[in-house]
Amino acid sequence: MQYRTMPKSDEKLSVLGFGCMRLPSKGGGGIVSAIDKDRALAQVRYAIDNGVNYLDTAYPYHRGQSESFLGEYVLKDGYREKVKVATKLPCFFINKKEKIEEIFKKQLKKLQLDSIDYYLLHSMNGPSWDKMLSFGIIEFMDKIQREGKVRHMGFSFHGTYDAFIRIVDGYDWDFVQVQYNILDENFQAGIRGIEYAASKGLGVIVMEPLRGGSLVGKMPKEIKALYDSAPIKRSPADWAFRWIYNNPAVTLVLSGMNEEEHIKENIRIASESLPESLTEQELSIIEKVRSTYQNLMRVGCTGCAYCMPCPAGINIPSAFKNLNNYYMFGKAGAKISHLMSAGATTDDWDFHWTSSCIDCGKCEEACPQDIPVRQVFKDVQKSLEGPFIKLGARLARPIMNRRNKDGNA
Repeated sequence: MQYRTMPKSDEKLSVLGFGCMRLPSKGGGGIVSAIDKDRALAQVRYAIDNGVNYLDTAYPYHRGQSESFLGEYVLKDGYREKVKVATKLPCFFINKKEKIEEIFKKQLKKLQLDSIDYYLLHSMNGPSWDKMLSFGIIEFMDKIQREGKVRHMGFSFHGTYDAFIRIVDGYDWDFVQVQYNILDENFQAGIRGIEYAASKGLGVIVMEPLRGGSLVGKMPKEIKALYDSAPIKRSPADWAFRWIYNNPAVTLVLSGMNEEEHIKENIRIASESLPESLTEQELSIIEKVRSTYQNLMRVGCTGCAYCMPCPAGINIPSAFKNLNNYYMFGKAGAKISHLMSAGATTDDWDFHWTSSCIDCGKCEEACPQDIPVRQVFKDVQKSLEGPFIKLGARLARPIMNRRNKDGNA
């Protein structure tokens, strides 16, 4: 495992951090599902035993279970001393000043810690920063650091570049956390934000390196051809991680790992990838991959599930994944997948098409990618929710329901 230095503390952090947002679950994955504790414990401890020393969680992950999972299971048996723990203040839940202290105390209790190593204001943008300033957040951050309850203060960001600069300049931060991958070089804070933060002496933590998994797995034929043209053969994950590690301004990269083989591969990549090691030819291939993806993808959803649960029961990340697959991999498979996930095999065995939207707008308020969800729903309806798909779901649902009952008998 390679390590890079957090500039203001000189702490050596593994270049690969374990993101505890998409732990293996018993309910379909993502931040709204219950954790498969045995499997997740084995995975996280395997990563630690192989050099990973940074764990990232947050208050809402896995219905609020992620912090408790770390405190009750992972950080026992001497493992607390092996890692740095990061969690986040859920600023989107806070509607009054008193709530800040209340939530922070809950987080310490759930993590079973006296001090949090790296604490972040979660999902900052311009308006949320202004709100937190009005609640006295600067005084609170000074207080918890002075009392030794937080060692390093930072923020995660989903907003405009101008807002990022304003927030960076608004406090004496230790580090920032930004979305950055081969598709999002100039999205939100982007490379300009990373370079600005680094110039101010801040550590830079990267999230969504694989864009919620959309940069790996089954490849569009155009992307596969580009990777196959490279003189060195690598997996899509290898390409994506190496491109980020190539930037010396990046301190570490978070990966929401939940498959054993993926964890092993990510550790291997993190052990091999040096800064400024990619050749001009390799960088050119990444440029072509980026351009091709941008032409193929319909919606920039990362599958984070911040938009969930939907009051109308719509599985928004699934619908958007199916929409992208419709345009990238072929229409038939995407239609069948949407038929199943929105109509034939929903959790409550009811239909939840995007046309069921009640127009509340909660999803758009929560989306860190600023996706116009309700507008994209129209594309989903046009591409994936025609009368034959809905009829197919009606015919398939009784069969799938019966299979489910038989399987659980």
